[in-house]
Amino acid sequence: MTATIALVDDDRNILTSVSIALQAEGFLTRVYSDGETALKALIDNPPDLAIFDIKMPRMDGLELLRRLREKSQTPVIFLTSKDDELDEALGLAMGADDYIAKPFSQRLLIARIRAILRRTEVAQQGGGEADAEVSGPLERGRLSMDPARHRTLWGGQPVTLTVTEFLILETLAQRPGIVKTRNQLMDAAYQDDIYVDDRTIDSHIKRLRRKFRQVDPEFDAIETLYGAGYRFSEE
Repeated sequence: MTATIALVDDDRNILTSVSIALQAEGFLTRVYSDGETALKALIDNPPDLAIFDIKMPRMDGLELLRRLREKSQTPVIFLTSKDDELDEALGLAMGADDYIAKPFSQRLLIARIRAILRRTEVAQQGGGEADAEVSGPLERGRLSMDPARHRTLWGGQPVTLTVTEFLILETLAQRPGIVKTRNQLMDAAYQDDIYVDDRTIDSHIKRLRRKFRQVDPEFDAIETLYGAGYRFSEE
């Protein structure tokens, strides 16, 4: 079935350009220019995935997500500005599935949409044939990852990760002690020949460490090997 994507942004240029790009990829789109108008429509007729701008008048993306989560678990991607790190963290804690900073690549956005829709489908089916798309649960020391449900635990405590962060950590944890280069991590996290530079991976690693240290201040399982890459240690 064709997936329906809802776009909520007060910037009509973004609504138009992203909607055209998604339709060219075979998605159906619905567009809303403010959160209040979008909320009722999202609850009454849920899309397969929604994309919210954080900064909007009348009702911002965070409030829209909070109120939506009272009624629906529709997957949500946030569009943020580069200086909105606190908003990103709050949004993920409230139940957003991923975020992408403006200005953004439409190809990257489409890749993130497809990844979230695949994982949502597997979680809804509870396994089955779709498991070919997603690997089984992963246990490495204090780390537990369930790709089908996009769930991460450290020492039994939940850690909220974006899709990109999850894929990077999963790649590292699959083979503890083995060094993964930045290029290998980029290939795992950014499919469909999307270009990102080395510093993007470094930024994701910093965010991963920060999130795990909020649960365990002594977390040091992701090691940097300067000039080589990163590795996961389960000791």
